[in-house]
Amino acid sequence: MSKSGLRLKHPQALLYYGGTVAYVMLGYVVGFAGLFADSWAVNFAAMLLLAHSMIIAAYMIHECGHNLVFEHSRHNAVLGRFMSWLCGAAYGTYEDMRYKHFRHHVDNDDVVWFDYDAFFERHPGITAATRLLEWFYIPAHDLIMHAVMVFTSFVIPQRRQQRMRNVAVILVRGGIFLVLLVVVPKVALLYVAAYLIMMHVLRFMDSVQHDYPYNTTLFEYKTPPHKGDLEWEQEHTFSNPISLRFPKLNWLTLNFGYHNAHHADMNIPWYRLPQLHFELTGGAPDRVIPFASQLRLYHRNRVSRVYNPQPGDYPKGIEYLKTAQSGAGPIGGNAASFLTSF
Repeated sequence: MSKSGLRLKHPQALLYYGGTVAYVMLGYVVGFAGLFADSWAVNFAAMLLLAHSMIIAAYMIHECGHNLVFEHSRHNAVLGRFMSWLCGAAYGTYEDMRYKHFRHHVDNDDVVWFDYDAFFERHPGITAATRLLEWFYIPAHDLIMHAVMVFTSFVIPQRRQQRMRNVAVILVRGGIFLVLLVVVPKVALLYVAAYLIMMHVLRFMDSVQHDYPYNTTLFEYKTPPHKGDLEWEQEHTFSNPISLRFPKLNWLTLNFGYHNAHHADMNIPWYRLPQLHFELTGGAPDRVIPFASQLRLYHRNRVSRVYNPQPGDYPKGIEYLKTAQSGAGPIGGNAASFLTSF
């Protein structure tokens, strides 16, 4: 134990979390530096490395939010806040992200403030533009969510007390980006491309993991109908690993696809989720959504996902799982993310 009282929570945390943080830092620095190279091949490889370092940084926020890295929550919070700067989620507070995500677990609900379906209904022009951009694989729906996140204290009345902090983050991040855009526009555009890739990957993983709709009860608490119902939670939670045959491929998203395991025990670190998944399912392939089906759903529904309320409470989630496994159904969401605090 150090003088500061910094203690890791699990015996293997130094290896796995230490290695993960080292990868994020090295990948971010090397990836960002590579954007300045004269070779477009180096630029492209660097952009992918930068994007993946931001993806892993985002998933580390999730790990920190569950207090899985260090014993003390304050140390998890410090690391989580740092990671939020790397992946562009620092405009709101780490505590707000963590609170919303824990409501998701405790309430068995998708708890939000921003009613984006109502927003799209009120603004048909924005809806049409969003769908057009999504057809070109530009994650416009998520860019709207990101815009709300950037100006969170100006958009959300309950966050007005965060305005000075919010402005400071905008000035720092926005100022750096503006300098890049003016001095080295190629680097700025490649950074944007890396960020859009991160958005795609995060929402791809989130899109089919639950079949319940969102409820605008983030600031107006109402007792959720399925709170504490662990059986219902498992029936309406779905696992979408990248691969069961080659499990280490799931490290690309810190095993986030083992979602039933995560909801069965949210105190399990990312590197132990495959073991718990096997204990829950015996490794049966019919308990997961195949990666090929995930890709088909993501491609086929990329436009219809905009302003597309989910069909609702499938009986025991069986129909949803079968539909998702077929890769042909009108399912999959866009905006659910542990990075948004609204």
